[in-house]
Amino acid sequence: MNINDMVSCCEAILFASGESVSSARICEALAISVEELDKIMVLLRDRMEDSGSGLKLLKLENSYQLCSKEIYADAIRTVMDLKRRVPLSSAAMEVLAVVAYNQPVTKSYIEQVRGVDCSGVVSSLIEKGLIEEKGRLELPGRPLIYGTTDQFLRCFSLSSLSELPELPEDLETGDVGSQMALEDIEDTDEDAKIKE
Repeated sequence: MNINDMVSCCEAILFASGESVSSARICEALAISVEELDKIMVLLRDRMEDSGSGLKLLKLENSYQLCSKEIYADAIRTVMDLKRRVPLSSAAMEVLAVVAYNQPVTKSYIEQVRGVDCSGVVSSLIEKGLIEEKGRLELPGRPLIYGTTDQFLRCFSLSSLSELPELPEDLETGDVGSQMALEDIEDTDEDAKIKE
């Protein structure tokens, strides 16, 4: 398979999947290295941009996904009869910030940072696919620990957690600084609005 065929094959894999596909799985299918895959994905991204495609290529940590460009969101929403996206509540943004900057975390840690019960907010964020259970701590009671998901990265247009804004130096991680930093993302990116 030549390089152009590999680019087309990657596009077909991502289109058929409809969700993110790990780099390892694509490499296995094409019998190539991760470095070669990254070069192929750059070519695919360039091809899509040059052709004026309505799709764009996202890199999410160690996976790739095809998605529609934001500029076409209203038309897509109309055709698919989707509900208008609503922004997350301030409580949800606070919990999301604590999880994003301190993960993996327990619910009791989140509640300690916020000073209020977070059960409902955590459940809502799990429903929206922004956080997920990442396992259990090896402590008495084996509490669940939570972390962010690929959906979180997509919604905030991040490739990885390393792209989160820096916390102000005078605030400790998990404090109000986390909320402020995550609000900076929300202010600059309309994708921070999530479907009900």
